[in-house]
Parts: sequence; structure tokens; C-alpha cells
Amino acid sequence: MTGQEPGHGPDTPQGGQEPLHGGPAAGPAGTAGLRTMTRADIMSRAKRWVNAKVPYSMSGYWADGYRQDCSGYVSMAWHLPGNEWTGSLAEFGTRIERKDLRPGDILLFHNEGDPSQGSHVTIFGGWADDAQTGYVAYEQAKPHTRRQVTPMAYWSNSDRYEAYRYKALKGEAPADGQLAGGGGTVGGGTVGGGTVFPGPGHFGPGEDNSYIALLGRLLAEYGFDVGGAAGPGSRWGEAHRQAIQAFQRAQGWTGAEADGLPGPGTWSLLVNGTGSKAAPTPAVRPRAAASGRTAAPPAGPGHAAGSAPTGPRAAVSAAGAPARSATAPAAAAAPHRAAPPATAPPVGARATARATARATATTTARATAGAGAGAGAGAGATDTAPPAFPGHRHFRPGSSSGHVDTLRGQLVKRGFDRHYSPRPGPRWGDADRRSTEAFQRAQGWRGAAADGYPGPETWRRLFS
Repeated sequence: MTGQEPGHGPDTPQGGQEPLHGGPAAGPAGTAGLRTMTRADIMSRAKRWVNAKVPYSMSGYWADGYRQDCSGYVSMAWHLPGNEWTGSLAEFGTRIERKDLRPGDILLFHNEGDPSQGSHVTIFGGWADDAQTGYVAYEQAKPHTRRQVTPMAYWSNSDRYEAYRYKALKGEAPADGQLAGGGGTVGGGTVGGGTVFPGPGHFGPGEDNSYIALLGRLLAEYGFDVGGAAGPGSRWGEAHRQAIQAFQRAQGWTGAEADGLPGPGTWSLLVNGTGSKAAPTPAVRPRAAASGRTAAPPAGPGHAAGSAPTGPRAAVSAAGAPARSATAPAAAAAPHRAAPPATAPPVGARATARATARATATTTARATAGAGAGAGAGAGATDTAPPAFPGHRHFRPGSSSGHVDTLRGQLVKRGFDRHYSPRPGPRWGDADRRSTEAFQRAQGWRGAAADGYPGPETWRRLFS
């Protein structure tokens, strides 16, 4: 099936519902079993076929098993379990107004009277003008997948197209103000009936979604402030972890139960209004930070005994973040470094080169640190703030910039350099991802929090 620009030839018959080519049979329609997808996930998949210039075919199948027509293309972008057609795609979406369209949504026309005449679907990639008369359409049409500015909603049958949003969109608040998968409103500041826990994957370094914004507001209502005057925002940060940990400790939880990450129990208490609020505490005189390091001591399983503070439990500050005990060892606040190498000498040319590079980097770092300490002893110098996180876009496959070089330098300095032999090229690659993942795992992070791509918290700890 293909939508046609005027003068581009006759319409093409379309394929129907069928499983992925070479894969298992498609499951039943509906959201059960659907993969949760972010808008970025959908658009990333849509761009794959555009870059590959996949030829149009109602009977051909691309390497991923999806049919090479317009509905097969949308099935691929939405990562559906099978190949759908224009008559079934609406079952996987929620009808929305055109004015609410955002990247990853679709514009669908199914001609029920004669599906082979004009039926078509496109992926909305963003508005092309302020008047919203045109948009960037991603579509599968002859001769191959394309991305181009298209009049709203299409060249023909424009008034018959309907807008839909993927049902299993991750971390998205629909137009009516309700978070997907729950019953709590977002805009009014109340959570009537409770919102179902969305899962641990929504919370952690690098995550940015509506659930984090809701979590921040709920914590603030309990007296555990996250964002101060600026508000909590929707991007996960260290302030979220600290405020959640303070809330968990206020419930009498310790150890792994107070790890600063929300689980079903934490979420239920916050949403249903049954948790204990922050207790007022006397002002605590702040102590000087050591070397500008602000990373909290790790808690929970997976850490060596003795790595947690040995003093009394951290107090909850008026701002809602747990303050470290004055008796906690200063070393606990520092980000974890790579474990020291084995005592056996390196064998082979690569190992020797790697050992030499590590020794050089360590010597340089110690000399720099010694010089800074000497200057500070004479003049009371203060720590230099780490450079601001430059953004996720600099650390994706094929990216090349000075920020990649800066990241590599810090990883080598901290001993995470074993994947840098032989020396990597100028672009971000698998050696960078694996080195970053090793650093993240050394912080005690797992799963999506240790995906090998630096976020603001990874960056801060590297430079702390």
C-alpha cells in the first residue's frame, strides 16, 4: 500500500496481517505483551529504513522480518510483534487530535470501502512550520523509504487521515493528564486512586520521563524536596536518589531497603499518602566537602564490607536530602575507581603498552594532584568545578568531538583503560561504551544504569 503524491502513478494493493517473516506467529491485538517504547526509540527505528533506502514492496520482507510496505514500516517502527495493515494498526494506538501530534505518532487512513484505494499511513516526525500546515513525514512509498516535508495530513484524502499514538509509549502522559498505566492525575497535584508502579526501569541515571516528575512532586509533598525553587523536573538526578533515600529512612528502612531507588513499596506509600513525612530537624552546621566529591556512600548488596559510613545514621536536612555523618570516612564519598591490577606482570606487547599507559596516566594525575595540594597549602585554594555534562548526543555510535577525548582521558586516569588497546579511532565506539560500563558497574550500578553511555551522574563522578 502506498500513498501517492499527485502524478506518482496508481495506488498499490497492500499486504494484510501476518507474522514476522521467518519469525513466530503474531500475538493477539492489544497492549498485552507490547514492548514499551520511548519516542526516541520509535524515531531511531524509523530512521533505519530511511538510511538504508529500503525498496517498497507489498510482498518483500526486510532483514528484520517486516513487510516492505507502509503498514509494515509502521509495524517495524513501533516494534509490533507482527506485520499489521492499515485496517489493524489503530488497535495498537490511541486516537489523538492532530494538534497534539508529536514525533513517533502516526497519521492513518484506512479506506474501508476499498482498502487498496488510497489507504496509507505515515510516521509524524515533527512540524515543518509554526502554522502546522506541513510536517516531516517518514513513510514507506515507491521507490523506497523516505523522509520529506508533507502537507497535513497528506497529498490526497487529507481530511480522512486520523492521528494515533502508540499505546505502550514509555513515560508519557496522554492528553487527558493521566499517566499511562495508572489512575492518578498529574496536573492537579493530587493522586486520586493511586498510580500503578511503572517499573524500576523508569528511574535511574539518564532517565527522563513523566514518572520522575510525578515522583519529585510527591516527595516534595512529604517534605523531601528534590529541585528547590526550580522544581524537580523530569530528568533523574542525584537529588532524586538522596530524597528517596531520606524518605525510605523516614519509614524506618535501612540497608538495601533504603537504596534511594523507588520500588513498589516506596511508590505505594508515596502515591497513596500512607508514608511518614520528613521530621523537622535542627540546623546542622555543614562541614567542608573533601576534594569537591559529593557522591553518596554506596548502600545495599554488591559492595564490600566497611564501605558504608561507620558513624550514626545520616540526618535528614531541611531540604530533604540525607546529610553524611561527620564521622563517615572521607574515602567513602569518592566515586569507585578500577580495582588494582593483579600482581603478576603483564605478558605480551599489548599488555605492556597498556600497563605503560596506565602508569603514565597515574603518574601525571598524581603530579597534578600534588601540585594542586602544594598551591592550596599556601593560598587556601578551592576545588575546581567539573566541566558541565555536554549532552547525550556526543556519546553515540559514530560521534566525534572533543568531549569523547575528554571522557577517554578521565577513564584512563581512573584506571578504566583495558579496552583502549589498540588505541581507538576519533569516533565513539564499542571500546568507549565498554570502558564507561566498567566505570558505572564500579559504582554499584546495574541494568539500565550501567548501559555504557555516560549521563550527567556518570560524568560528575568521573570528574569528582
